[in-house]
Amino acid sequence: MALWYATDKSFKIIELHADSPAKPDYGAACNGCGICCAASPCPVAFAFLFQFKGKCRALLWQEESRRYVCGMVVYPDRYVRLIPPRWREGSGQFFATRIAAGAGCDFAAEIDDLPEDPA
Repeated sequence: MALWYATDKSFKIIELHADSPAKPDYGAACNGCGICCAASPCPVAFAFLFQFKGKCRALLWQEESRRYVCGMVVYPDRYVRLIPPRWREGSGQFFATRIAAGAGCDFAAEIDDLPEDPA
């Protein structure tokens, strides 16, 4: 599914799984739509994945729950090799607090489906 949103000077197209949930209202509970992470990486991705633009590489689609999750929260040891698997849960909780997981949707841009013929 291709979506777009407007920035200050242009618009940006993002690709998401066709079954991903619709973006919740700003401030509403996160539903795993993945739009925020597909639009740009968060400070956790900056600091630990050294990713500064594009779709976050830690954005994971979970087929069984039909939603996106943060790989740095669920499987941090897969992304940061210095984290031993036995520290997965504690590290995931640390990263969850850094991205304000559970605090609500913080992506304020309006999202629209990409038209079939943009011309």
